[in-house]
Amino acid sequence: MWSSEVRNLPTWLRTPVGRASEISTVQKIIKQRQIHTICEEGRCPNRGECYAQKTATFLLMGQTCTRACAFCQVDKGHAPMLLDPEEPQKVASAVQLLSLRYVVLTSVARDDLTDGGAGWFVKVMETVRELNQETQIEVLTPDFWSGKNAEIKQKERVELVTTARPACYNHNLETVERLQGPVRRGAQYDRSLSVLSLVKEFNPAIPTKSGLMLGLGETEAEIKQTLQDLRSVDCDRLTLGQYLRPSLDHLPVEKYWTPQEFDQLGDFARSLGFKQVRSGPLVRSSYHAGD
Repeated sequence: MWSSEVRNLPTWLRTPVGRASEISTVQKIIKQRQIHTICEEGRCPNRGECYAQKTATFLLMGQTCTRACAFCQVDKGHAPMLLDPEEPQKVASAVQLLSLRYVVLTSVARDDLTDGGAGWFVKVMETVRELNQETQIEVLTPDFWSGKNAEIKQKERVELVTTARPACYNHNLETVERLQGPVRRGAQYDRSLSVLSLVKEFNPAIPTKSGLMLGLGETEAEIKQTLQDLRSVDCDRLTLGQYLRPSLDHLPVEKYWTPQEFDQLGDFARSLGFKQVRSGPLVRSSYHAGD
């Protein structure tokens, strides 16, 4: 967010980043272990609050994504890193040191890997549980759509992660169907819906979750249709937050939705049957995930 845009931010978005003590403690531990959290990579405005509630989101499989989504500040454009064989243990020990009660595991897209990284999610989950038996683990995965016979492979990869029994399976639609192309390069609306549908097919007891960023040019009618589409695949949980432009190289903000509008959309979502809804300008995918 550059200076002119910061000055033009609505007052409801000008909030402190978080509690310095909690942020400093987590930063020190993850830096020592050379691991990554999306909380830090994305400078999430809620990270201090989440750290204080013993929740954090780890970014697996390096910092370089094989896709080039126009909203995301994660590194891209060159070859991804080799997987760090010590990453599962590093994450598990960090969870133990921080006494985290709820962990979200996410990753960059790794279309270069034979299984899209599905097996790595499982390996990290298993290692975290060995040291932290009481910690619940939510996953936020990519769509796992890559390689020949991508549809079949997606199904196998989602089944592999689902069989590892996450506390919640999250996959974000990010935006409405009309804007998928310019916003989520390499992803498709129906492919993302299929991830959530497959989880319920393999284990209906696992809660599913998805999220949207608002402010990319979508209409209220399109948002409501998207929420209905999510409920059609039995998605249980929802996050709605304001898109904030990471840099001048990213998509501009078309609209700042007001807190009142977020409240109204949240009420609409609850009327559709979502069991948990977080809707507000600063809400992100893992906001209050452990509640």
